[in-house]
Amino acid sequence: MLEVIDFGIIDVLDIVAVALILFYLYRVLRRSRSLYVFVGIVIFVLLYLVTSEVLQMRLLGKTMSSLTNVGVISLIVIFQEEIRKFFYNLGTNKSVRRFITFFHSDQESNSKVSRDEYIYIVRACLNMSKQKTGALIVIEKGQKLDDIVQLGDILDAKINQRLIENIFFKNSPLHDGALLISNGRIKAASCILPVSHDYDIPKELGLRHRSAMGVSQVSDAIAIVVSEETGRIAVAESGTFHLRLTSEQLEEMISKKTNKPKTINNKQQQ
Repeated sequence: MLEVIDFGIIDVLDIVAVALILFYLYRVLRRSRSLYVFVGIVIFVLLYLVTSEVLQMRLLGKTMSSLTNVGVISLIVIFQEEIRKFFYNLGTNKSVRRFITFFHSDQESNSKVSRDEYIYIVRACLNMSKQKTGALIVIEKGQKLDDIVQLGDILDAKINQRLIENIFFKNSPLHDGALLISNGRIKAASCILPVSHDYDIPKELGLRHRSAMGVSQVSDAIAIVVSEETGRIAVAESGTFHLRLTSEQLEEMISKKTNKPKTINNKQQQ
């Protein structure tokens, strides 16, 4: 006699929850080199479930279970960047941010750049664009980037147009790396940023652009890039490039006016 399967609303919610988690992980990893590793892990888990639960192959199931227990530590090492990005995206969800702001309303109040200060940044970028001087400027927002600051040379100086241009002057010892601005001050120069390994970034965009994309993917900061080859100005924000910006568009991006420049997805060619 066939056994009646007890299948209720909880089981439906269980299946939907697992499907949503897998789909979200796929979205996080689809632009990463780890995507195929993730697919391999899913196939391994499905084989384990079939051999141990369906076919009742106890020896093979036990062996795969042991490999799974040992492999958890390896997965943490392999997916450490993706795991960090997953929890960051979870923590920066709009609902979560509203909840945090309710208890700490001034969280981002000190991270904004004043009008005079962002004009200095815009003018410096325009001058460097005309001279085709490569530059990479990161403006910190809500999320602190103290770990990146510590990797550079601490300056803690007022935002100044000439200072920015001198830092990125080709013969300057600080021109390599990124300039990081926090709380209306130049915190550090020659900072090392995480590099994005997205496959869909146009090949003509160099290491500066990949570094800008990388920091925008792991934080809420915006990164301004001046191309050394073309002199074009670009901004990376929330994993998206805004390319070929004019001075007005760059000013809007920094000042966060309501009218933002047209978004150009990083899949599109420059």
